[in-house]
Amino acid sequence: MYVLKCFINYAKEEKWLTEMSKKGYELVNASFGYTFREITPEEATFRIDYRSFKTKVDFIDYCTLFEDSGWKHTCGSMCSGNQYFKKILKDSHDDIFSDSMSKAGRYKRVSKLSFTMAISYIPILVALFTTNIINLKVFINPKLLYYTPGLWNTSGLNFIGSFLFETPFALARGFIWLFFPLAILLYFYFALKASKLYKYTIEER
Repeated sequence: MYVLKCFINYAKEEKWLTEMSKKGYELVNASFGYTFREITPEEATFRIDYRSFKTKVDFIDYCTLFEDSGWKHTCGSMCSGNQYFKKILKDSHDDIFSDSMSKAGRYKRVSKLSFTMAISYIPILVALFTTNIINLKVFINPKLLYYTPGLWNTSGLNFIGSFLFETPFALARGFIWLFFPLAILLYFYFALKASKLYKYTIEER
């Protein structure tokens, strides 16, 4: 089963995964949404960390450390960021973090990465404007997006066929650049939200 959902608050995400487990769904993948497989409904505890690793050895050591403490790594890769753990030993500690500072640290890492990603897109957007690849005139005159010679002088089925054929390419040429400002805003939002959660988690001590 696939579920399209997005979380920034890890506590809410962990609670949701626990509820899904009670319904008989276990997480198997968490990239661009969540993929679950059906299992026997169970009471399970999940915790999420945010870390990326430069080497596979470091990643394996990281997962092994938690598994030795009674937490099984169920989802995440060395470069994915989010690492998902499921409690497998009843007498294990109820959290994978030793204190509020280490727990809050995951939000700090998310905030830092999100801010970096937002900044990295800005030079690309500026370059698109300065090289005139982005033409704001198309918002006033969309006809500029169509390159078929004589398109607007034709009529009937010839016009409809040519118009429908070129429209997807015209839209891509004219508006695909919108991905960059949207990405910048989205990453800045993630950075700000994660920063607030970092401060809130520290204050919980």
